Amino acid sequence: MAAWRAAPPPGYKRAAGVVIREPDGRVWVVAQTNGFAGYEATFTKGTAVGKSLQAIALAEAFEESGLKVRLISHLADVKRSQSYTRYYLAERIGGNPADMGWESQAVSLVPTGQLPAVLNHPNDKAIIEALKHV
Repeated sequence: MAAWRAAPPPGYKRAAGVVIREPDGRVWVVAQTNGFAGYEATFTKGTAVGKSLQAIALAEAFEESGLKVRLISHLADVKRSQSYTRYYLAERIGGNPADMGWESQAVSLVPTGQLPAVLNHPNDKAIIEALKHV
């Protein structure tokens, strides 16, 4: 996996997330509770405080989707509204969406071709684009 830059840009928090891909190419997305931060659906992510980016990515995947994952590779680094987020491509190795935490109100499996219609926030466009090159 690619090395993380030493620090996020000034004023941004360090964060990590995952895009969980199934063998058939579909990916898991979460609907954040009450449309938090204007997201109807998005990929799991969280700020990195005191842990490695990989550890944060794994923890957020389980907390927000109920899925246990294995990180495969670096996917993209995305400058978001308050964070600079390293996204990893991951595969599901266990878990159950019914075990999602309170931050999510639904977990869905979406074909990659339908992601632009499902993910409403501009911050997710770079991730959709990165998926086209995997």
